[in-house]
Amino acid sequence: MPDPGSPVLNRRHLARAAFLGGASALYSASAFAADRPDGVFGFLNVRNFGAAGDGKTDDTAPLQRAIDAAAVNSSGVFLPPAIYITRELHVRPGIALIGIPAWNYSGPGGSTLRLAGPDAPGLLNLTDARGATIDGLALDGRGLGQNVHGIFTERTAYGPHEDGFRIERCQITCFTGDGLHLERAWCFSVRHCECMANHGDGLSLRGWDGFILDNWLSGNGRAGFAARDENASVTFTANRVEWNSEENFVVVGGDGYQITGNFFDRAGTVGIALRHNPQTAGWNKGPCTQFAITGNFIKRSGRFAKAGTHDSAQIVLEGSSGVTCAGNVLESGRDDGNQGVWSPSFGIVWQGLENCVLANNVLHEGALQQLMVDLGGKRDGVIVKDNPGSLFTPGH
Repeated sequence: MPDPGSPVLNRRHLARAAFLGGASALYSASAFAADRPDGVFGFLNVRNFGAAGDGKTDDTAPLQRAIDAAAVNSSGVFLPPAIYITRELHVRPGIALIGIPAWNYSGPGGSTLRLAGPDAPGLLNLTDARGATIDGLALDGRGLGQNVHGIFTERTAYGPHEDGFRIERCQITCFTGDGLHLERAWCFSVRHCECMANHGDGLSLRGWDGFILDNWLSGNGRAGFAARDENASVTFTANRVEWNSEENFVVVGGDGYQITGNFFDRAGTVGIALRHNPQTAGWNKGPCTQFAITGNFIKRSGRFAKAGTHDSAQIVLEGSSGVTCAGNVLESGRDDGNQGVWSPSFGIVWQGLENCVLANNVLHEGALQQLMVDLGGKRDGVIVKDNPGSLFTPGH
């Protein structure tokens, strides 16, 4: 895991601010509400419910009171920029939890929720938050507890209707579990967020119908994005997924993904991995099916993988069917500053494919040992062609 002084967090010369489209209008309305009675423009100010925001006082009770009050009329809760110490908060259906997104690549800022202690499953609980919006918050897990998540759902079964919640412009860092842990989530969006330096995955999904757009999933202890249980129907576009300790992107037995226009950099193992689920009975078991992997840049995968193994690869397609892998750019490399090991050993590795196309990928200096690796198995309707490239030899 990177620490705050590591090059993973500080290698960029300028910290990137997180004010994105619409922030100025939101700030104007929120600032107006901050100094006026509750209910102006539909915002309830947490200060008016007793939240201290001094980085010392436990603000759990006043924050929860504000959330519960907003649920009465489906209104918004505004958190003025400050550090709010809190335990688990239960987000209610149809509300908006709004802050000022002034965090940057190196750490929290603006409206910050800081975990009070280790004895909680997570910080923001969205289990019953149908139609809610979380916008503009920095969540700091402080490395407390074990398997504590940042934003999460916890369910033993899927609900009777779509969740429809939105998570926007949030930073979720330093949790001992996953940054975002969506357990049996159904229909949601995550946009313009940063999930970084969590001990688990940046975003872990069990569910379907997700829109994951324009996020940073960086420096997490497991994968950047992971869907290891039943999963389907995800649009994953324009994300930067980098420096995660395991795969940058891994799906097991999933269905119906569009993975387009992302930047995958310096994965600990594989850049993009589609894994076969060995269980063949039941829904969504067996191979990954119906994937479009197009127009991505996949760079320097296999940082922690043993050289010569298939964990040291840019892309692994394991027993997949109905996959188009086309128009991607693959490049080998090492750590920033010309440090660390060179990787990966392999470019694209596949086995047991059916009705798949691997074409028009460019692998200029794309791997160290072998660019295209066919491990055999079923090959009905598989097209592999026009994948130009060259091996990279360190020191030459």
